[in-house]
Amino acid sequence: MSHPLRILIGCETSGVMRRAFAARGHDVWSCDLLPAEDATNRHMICDIREVLHLGWDLLAVMHPPCTRLCNSGVRWLHVPPTNAPAEARPDERAAWPDLPEDTRRAIMWRLLDEGAALFSACWRAPIPRVAVENPVMHRHGRARLPADLPKPQIVQPWWFGEPVFKATGLYLRGLAPLSATK
Repeated sequence: MSHPLRILIGCETSGVMRRAFAARGHDVWSCDLLPAEDATNRHMICDIREVLHLGWDLLAVMHPPCTRLCNSGVRWLHVPPTNAPAEARPDERAAWPDLPEDTRRAIMWRLLDEGAALFSACWRAPIPRVAVENPVMHRHGRARLPADLPKPQIVQPWWFGEPVFKATGLYLRGLAPLSATK
């Protein structure tokens, strides 16, 4: 490594990614709406969009709230879930059982728009190297993202020694695709 990079790990509370980059000598911080599980002082509790402009060399958004963008969540756009989604506002969650289906459906579409806005802000961040992780997206989610967004590199955990099958998309800017290491 020629010099340490200033790295922001977004949407992470575990500290796993932050500690991995720190072990390689980088100046790394994590950021999430929730506190860090390891009680580190290198974690910012805020919306990641508030800190994207602070002069980072690398942004890795590894666990953004993707429930509304991924294939597994598309069904809720047409038939809203029985239980209120965690991302709904407190007043919406409280009223959920009594809300008409059209209102619940409108909330689900709003949550999709909010998820797409977060993804887009991270992708467009003024940072030279960006990696945003997201499961395979449905067409409504993809349609709300920047037109110049490249196709993701689809990886499987088993390529890296984990005995798990879960297709995951990596949207990369300024970074080389991952290579399987087993």
